[in-house]
Amino acid sequence: MDMPNKAYKFRLYPTKEQEQLLAKTFGCVRFVYNKMLEERKQIFEKFKDDKEALKQHKFPTPAKYKRDFPWLKEVDSLALANAQLNLQKAFTNFFSYEHQPVPKEIENVVGLDFSMNTLYVDSEGKRANDPRFYRQALEKLARILHFGQSVHDNGWGMFTSFLQYKLAEQGKKLIKIDKWFPSSKMCSCCGRVKVSLSLSELLFCCECGFVADRDTNAAINIKKEGLKQLGTA
Repeated sequence: MDMPNKAYKFRLYPTKEQEQLLAKTFGCVRFVYNKMLEERKQIFEKFKDDKEALKQHKFPTPAKYKRDFPWLKEVDSLALANAQLNLQKAFTNFFSYEHQPVPKEIENVVGLDFSMNTLYVDSEGKRANDPRFYRQALEKLARILHFGQSVHDNGWGMFTSFLQYKLAEQGKKLIKIDKWFPSSKMCSCCGRVKVSLSLSELLFCCECGFVADRDTNAAINIKKEGLKQLGTA
């Protein structure tokens, strides 16, 4: 009998100094990855008709770039080494035909944030202001799925079920964001997350100067997170 896997999620709260080091590390990893990728492409083009020579060729390592770009020494060497491992895995998958196709470009995406007064607010600032639409949607869902009064007892959940049902009919997809995702507390402009946000604060104001309707800001964050989950952000 296979044992189920259990996953744990941990949120980090780095200091300002740690944030700067993390950002520097991410940037250096991207730089090294792209440099190695560029050189590998050049080598592949040079030896693509000679597989034996290609196999025997020694590819550059992060240590080579540290000589040319000393600032790479300021970040953890294991992070740079992982960039090399990830690139090697990508090339291995490519040549063994295990690489994944590039997904089609997604044209229309909208984020929806639950609202007590108007059912939802979308990432473009539009609100579902018509209660009649809400009631009709729930009644239609109840008929389709043969539900009773329980449909009205869980309005938002039933609305998303109805939305998922209709999107599936059109070959589209509904992405649900984790309930602990800080969509309301996060600035959709700079990414800062507030420590607290009271229900009375209808406007979201950030230290970076960004100001927006609270629900619209949350809907934008939900849209961005949905795009990340789709692998297109």
